[in-house]
Amino acid sequence: MGEAVDARYRNEIKYVCSERQIALIEERIRAICQKDVHAGEAELYTVRSVYLDDFDNTCFYENEDGTDPREKYRIRIYNADTGYILLESKQKKKGRTHKDSCRLTLGQCQAILDGSLSWMLAEEGNLGPDQRKLMNRFFLQYSTRPLRAKVIVEYERVPYVYQTGNVRITFDRNISGSRQIQDFLKPRLALRPVMPKGEHILEVKYDELMPDYLYNVMQLGELQQTAYSKYYTCRRFCG
Repeated sequence: MGEAVDARYRNEIKYVCSERQIALIEERIRAICQKDVHAGEAELYTVRSVYLDDFDNTCFYENEDGTDPREKYRIRIYNADTGYILLESKQKKKGRTHKDSCRLTLGQCQAILDGSLSWMLAEEGNLGPDQRKLMNRFFLQYSTRPLRAKVIVEYERVPYVYQTGNVRITFDRNISGSRQIQDFLKPRLALRPVMPKGEHILEVKYDELMPDYLYNVMQLGELQQTAYSKYYTCRRFCG
């Protein structure tokens, strides 16, 4: 009897696409998928994350080696809005992914970026039981390994959702990185593109099964699946 699949984990597949391929796929799904409500009137948003790793660069090398299972931590903001800051743990197991998250205060975020987060400061904030559990687990690793901010990753995301199968389709353009950690909370920062001009990432996330109809409409069989990691690529190209 096979091992039970943890229902918290989702399938996540990625493709490297040209601008033309993305335009064709987006045209095909407009009539059957909804734009994510978080995209707003602009129909896209900017994602900015700072990833943490230890002195041995364990997360970097685990990504390079395809270690399973593995986990990494990041801080994420959208559209450079420092009023909504998330601490996230992204876990990968048997090719599937799961994400835990909790809110950070501006002071907690700045302390993590500076490498000065204390237990007293980590305890601040009105978090639920699951979010508090994540913060406690993070602080343990932050203080003992220790984890420190290593690289910033930023890109523009156009998101779609398809209710059957809980499918999320995102087009990620202009993927760039920076080692200027101190600039993470600034409205703008200097970034280095890490993909060849005209290349972008298509990500498809779903629960147990992707509907055949949607798969065929997107013609994903014509694309080559990749294990692309924005974090790993930005670490490599941004020093």
